[in-house]
Amino acid sequence: MGDYRTEKDLLGEMSVPCDALYGIHTVRARENFPLAGRPVHRALVHAFGAVKLACAQTNRELGCWDGEKGLAIETACTEMMQGQLDGHVIVDALQGGAGTSTNMNVNEVLANRALQLLGHAPGNYDFVSPLEDINRHQSTNDTFPTALKVAGILQLRLLETEVVALLEAFQGQEKKLAHVVKIGRTQFQDAALTTLGREMSAYADAFGRDRWRIYKCEERLRVVNLGGTAIGTGVAAPRQYIFKVVEKLRGITGCGLARAENLIDATQNADAFVEVSGILKALAVNLLKIAGDLRFLSSGPDAGIGEIRLPHRQAGSSIMPGKVNPVIPEAVSQAALVVMSNDQTIAQACAMGQLELNPFLPLVADALLGSLDLLRGACGIFRRFCVEQMEANEARCRQHVENSTASVTALVGSIGYQRATELARQVASTGRGLRELAIEQGLVTEEKFDELVSPQSVTRLGTPIKKVP
Repeated sequence: MGDYRTEKDLLGEMSVPCDALYGIHTVRARENFPLAGRPVHRALVHAFGAVKLACAQTNRELGCWDGEKGLAIETACTEMMQGQLDGHVIVDALQGGAGTSTNMNVNEVLANRALQLLGHAPGNYDFVSPLEDINRHQSTNDTFPTALKVAGILQLRLLETEVVALLEAFQGQEKKLAHVVKIGRTQFQDAALTTLGREMSAYADAFGRDRWRIYKCEERLRVVNLGGTAIGTGVAAPRQYIFKVVEKLRGITGCGLARAENLIDATQNADAFVEVSGILKALAVNLLKIAGDLRFLSSGPDAGIGEIRLPHRQAGSSIMPGKVNPVIPEAVSQAALVVMSNDQTIAQACAMGQLELNPFLPLVADALLGSLDLLRGACGIFRRFCVEQMEANEARCRQHVENSTASVTALVGSIGYQRATELARQVASTGRGLRELAIEQGLVTEEKFDELVSPQSVTRLGTPIKKVP
């Protein structure tokens, strides 16, 4: 078969395309796991390149290779880290074997790329071997979780940038809308007066907490088990290698990584991923709640609340002319729901680890990195296509303030609870506006009413105590 080469493994022989950088282990994995229909996350592949580079540099310093061979291997690892070999890591995101298929796909690609750099054909493993060279002093069980933690840290940093931008967008709206008095609502019922600016400030503060939690997540992922090999005992790895390899990886990635004091614990227990996923779920909860609020406040626009106007992004109906839907908050809500379901998946997968290893880390990786992608994208479109362009419907807000019984609460300090209650009853029974009735009955002047429902009055903390003469 002129277009194929023959490779061997424990189970026998298989044909591999001659120019493929992957090998027999990858071919078997593709045959065995037609599940997700997508390859492992690219961030995980890049992180694997960094891990393999750290291992290669450490092995070179220990005298495992000559200069030319070591340089070729390190060049291949650098190319993978930079995304140049993405198309060759083709195993399915979901796979049995605790990630062995991913590790072997990476090993084969790096070996064959190094062979190309050395002037040899792919598959000529006498010169560079996926197992004897690329995987030297390693196991899937320490390289996979380490690569996942590195990928997680780097993706968390990107997410943090988007969350900061989103909270700053809400802070901008807080200042812009500080003068717009509106009805505050509890349990979907009119409650008391507030301002649109105050509502926006609450959203900004929620995302501020998310930003801080995400920043602290790096602490949860920085402790790695690289050097622990199969079960955390460091079997088949030299002591010098174990002490050096994480230091190399720290320098390559710029992440504050540290070797776990208990490598056995770090190899078998995956609770750090559960903790980080919980933080991501908290962000998803805030996104879902706040997106829902904006949908509600923009409802109508003619027969709903209509207190804010969201930017029109696309036509909303194939049958109802002129209809425009809040598609950005809807999309953000869907992303948030997936992240919440991913959190449950991660919790169960991490709980199902047995004894010295968790075989379900491929699922954890796919769910965790998928959540990070979704949240980063959701924060980005929420900010750019919704929050930054959002506007107040000041006339509708003013109409609600003047006609809602919720505004009666602002008058209690001046006219007393009993009179305010009677006034609210009259508004409800007559359908007339609160402002009109209060002024007509001489309970307040026009100036006093406007003062009591001004932005300054409804946003100050508490009511000033009246001085007794």
